[in-house]
Amino acid sequence: MNEARLYNVIVEPHVTEKTTNIAEQGNQYGFKVAPDATKDEIKEAIERLFDVKVLKVSTVNVKGKVKRRMLRRGAASRFKSWKKAYVRLAEGDDIDFTKDL
Repeated sequence: MNEARLYNVIVEPHVTEKTTNIAEQGNQYGFKVAPDATKDEIKEAIERLFDVKVLKVSTVNVKGKVKRRMLRRGAASRFKSWKKAYVRLAEGDDIDFTKDL
């Protein structure tokens, strides 16, 4: 995989209360990823960018919510759909999001 694709696969870290809890308990981290990214691409990108060993990758397609807004007589609008990846790391590895890449 070329360097440009590495940075396009991983969009951003997904930091929520849930991902923080699973990071502490199960050494798992959450990322927003490109919708066309495969598990193998995600694994390679995480391993090369953060210099860690990835054991497992799980992906979830998150559908955008439909909200009714009073812009045009109750017209519905939809938030963008996106893809989320949970990455389990080997024992002893961790990712520090505060350091620069």
